[in-house]
This record gives sequence, C-alpha cells and structure tokens, in this order.
Amino acid sequence: MQRHWQKKPLLVRGAIPDLQPLLSRAELFQMASRDEVESRLVVHSGKRWSMRRGPLPRRALPPLSQRDWTLLVQGVDLHDNGARRLLSLFRFVPEARLDDLMISWAADGGGVGPHFDSYDVFLLQAQGRRRWRIGRQKDLTLQDDVPLKILANFEPEEEYLLEPGDMLYLPPRYAHDGIAEGECQTYSIGFRAPARGELARELLQRLAEDADELAGTALYRDAGAPAVEAPGAIPAELQRFAGEALRDALKDPSALNRALGEYLTEPKASVWFDAGDAPGLLGAVTLDRRSRMMHDGQHVFLNGESWRAAGRDAVLMRRLADRRELAATEVARASQGALELLRDWCEAGWLHPGQEDRDG
Repeated sequence: MQRHWQKKPLLVRGAIPDLQPLLSRAELFQMASRDEVESRLVVHSGKRWSMRRGPLPRRALPPLSQRDWTLLVQGVDLHDNGARRLLSLFRFVPEARLDDLMISWAADGGGVGPHFDSYDVFLLQAQGRRRWRIGRQKDLTLQDDVPLKILANFEPEEEYLLEPGDMLYLPPRYAHDGIAEGECQTYSIGFRAPARGELARELLQRLAEDADELAGTALYRDAGAPAVEAPGAIPAELQRFAGEALRDALKDPSALNRALGEYLTEPKASVWFDAGDAPGLLGAVTLDRRSRMMHDGQHVFLNGESWRAAGRDAVLMRRLADRRELAATEVARASQGALELLRDWCEAGWLHPGQEDRDG
C-alpha cells in the first residue's frame, strides 16, 4: 500500500495459487442473460468495434470459434457468494472504496482496446492467459466514432503475460491493453473514487432533507429597512441570511458524516433484496452478499440507512461491518434493542441467520 497504491503498477506472480474460475463458461453466459445482471458484449473486427449491452441471451453471443470478442459481466459479487468471498480478500482497502468484481470472458484475441480507468484496479487472471501492455499515458486523446473509450495514441512501456493466479495492480489513469491468448477469464476488482462535485451533490441532497432541523425555521426579518429606488436588487441582508442558513445546515459534523455514510452504503440501482424471516432466537448471522455495511465513531450504516451506536452494541455492530458475520456467542451478548434491529435486518433480507453458505 505504501509503495504502490495510487502510485505505480505491481505485478504479483501466483497471487492466488491454484486459482480456479468461480464460474464455468456456461454459468457466466447464463448469468449475462439475466435482466438484473449488468453485462456487455464487445466485438473487434479490424479497425471496427461494436458494443451491445445486456441482457445477452446465448443466441446474442458469437460462436465460440470466432476470435476477438469479449463478454463483460459487472458486479458478479452481487450474484454469487464465491465472487463475494473473493472480493472480501481485498478488504485491506476500506469498504468505502471497494466497488465490485467484474468478470471478462474472452475468446482468442479478445479485448476491449487500449484504455485507462479513473479508479484503482486489480486484474486477476482466473483462466487461460492474457497479455497486458501498460504505460504511463500522457496523451489521453480517444478514438472517434467507436462505442468504447479507446486511446487513439497508445504508447506501451511494459508487457506482461499473466497465467492463472497472477495479478496486476494498476493505479488510476494508467493506460493498459489486455489481449486474450486463447480462451480466458480475467477478474477485475475495482475501487470507486467519487469526484468532488459528485460527492458534494449527494451530500447536499441528503442534508437538504433535514434542513429545517439543521438550520432552524426562523424567518428572515427586515424591520427598519428603508424604502428603495431599485426594487430589483437583492438586499445584502437577505444574502447574508441565506449564507448563514447554509452554514448552519453544514456546521454539524455528525450530520455531514451521517449523510456520507448513508451515501457510501446506498445499494446500486439494480440491487434488490428478498424479504426474509426473523427467528425468535437468533444465533450466528451473516450479511447478505449484496449488503453494504460501514461505521464511523457515532453511527453504523447499512444499505443507505443509519443508526446511532454507542457502548457494547456499537462494538458488536462494528464487528459485523468489519467481518460481515457474527458468531452465536457474539450475538448472545447483544442488548434487546440490538437483537430487535438484527431481526429487522433479517426480515428485510439484509442479514441472514446462520453461517455463510460456502457452496452458494
């Protein structure tokens, strides 16, 4: 983390020894056909590129004998427990930064062209071989008239051939181009990095919901104001009043932190949960693979909602966020209020009784 994170690439040979694909080709193709799964088909022919968004039934995919095509399946960790467990290996980076696991299945020669990402990524080879060319690209000009963001003047500096279990880390905006040598699967573990403007917009929208409580409901007063000759001019006192109202709405750090936690744990638009059952006697519990849970010094956050947390229950909830599961002996130490909250989460489908399903 000190030497490479957001600074320079890192190649790790045998990062996960004896790695086997989480999903077979048939299972991945079937997943790409589902409405709730985000998928894309990229086909390259000469200088021409085409892209089609899913759902992608098998008949929409080229024959296996055809070269130069790639199937991208996004957010596989939302749909497969094995992918969620693999993603959890990368939780040495805060959950607030961890985004998802994408699987790229490619026929021989398949790839998505030389490009750069605006986020950190680990490229883990799971099946077959892929040749990567990478470089610190200064010219970020993109090709015209193609449906992908492909660099027009790619200048590679290094080249690596990755075998199953090998992994390549790339910091943001580091140009790369990966070409499959035979059928292959590559797992991309991505880390989100919200832009300042995006973050400000989201936080202001959330704080606006509590503006009356944060800034108060006092009315603007202008007793003693003189008659004016330019009624179209906004009074300076009203401008100051508005500025003070906004500063008051933003001055509570707890409110700002709460809005941030709710934003960071908000499920993606495609995510939905099946209602579950809340057993009368709770034992071990495990977060649903789609649940996002985090904490700060005063709150716990789960799937876009927040709760104040203190004392022994706060320690327990933070442990659940960090480990994504609690043993029965840990749950037994929870207060009655915390147990009711855990049951509510089970009913919402955010949490499940028992240990994680190792085969699901």
